Amino acid sequence: MTTSAKSAFGVALARNGNTIAELTNIGHPSLSMDTADVTNHQSSDQYKEHIGTLLDGGEVAIEGNFISSDSDGQIGLVTDLNNRTAQSFVITFPTSITATWTFSALVTAFEIGSMTQEGTMTFSATLKVTGKPVLAITASNNLTDLSITTATLYPAFAAGTYEYVATSTVDTCTVTATFVAGTCTLTANGASQTLTSGVASSTIDLGSDGDMTEIVVKIQETGKTVKTYTIQVANEAI
Repeated sequence: MTTSAKSAFGVALARNGNTIAELTNIGHPSLSMDTADVTNHQSSDQYKEHIGTLLDGGEVAIEGNFISSDSDGQIGLVTDLNNRTAQSFVITFPTSITATWTFSALVTAFEIGSMTQEGTMTFSATLKVTGKPVLAITASNNLTDLSITTATLYPAFAAGTYEYVATSTVDTCTVTATFVAGTCTLTANGASQTLTSGVASSTIDLGSDGDMTEIVVKIQETGKTVKTYTIQVANEAI
């Protein structure tokens, strides 16, 4: 019998929508339930009886290569810890598995590893889940259309195609995404905005002639995994 096992390579953890750089080990929420002993003199056959009480999402331990420039990822964890902030996190499974864990968590520990002569710079952190973590195993619907001003997508848009390139002859553009349901966000140049179906985004700066800008559009329905479309836009020198 052929196994259905999948490789764990490619899993990613995002903090507030920003992927945390160069993680080497990512834990998962660990669901557990507290119980209460409700044994009484009428309990059948003198066996103890229990009922379920509170549920707990557990802790998520992570490790990786320490990247000091990862301001919205690793360094953001330190900010969350200092501010006692309950932050939003999403674990996205490898592409061979359609699943995500979405949860809020407090950063309860952050540590940079020992700096040995022949070692590498590493870090570790612990995220304490607060509230209910959600395991989604159904994919959101695809976009029904995606277009960009001042440039043409290549290949031509198709709902099941997620990677595009485009060349612009001017220094700005807008992107329009059309979708049936869910929340659609666009991220470019480190800034995010929420899109309305069929309505153009705010203006996106494409930098100087010769620059390449990555535009990421994500669509997610409640309780479902995200679909991600990426456009690499070249600002053509003219």
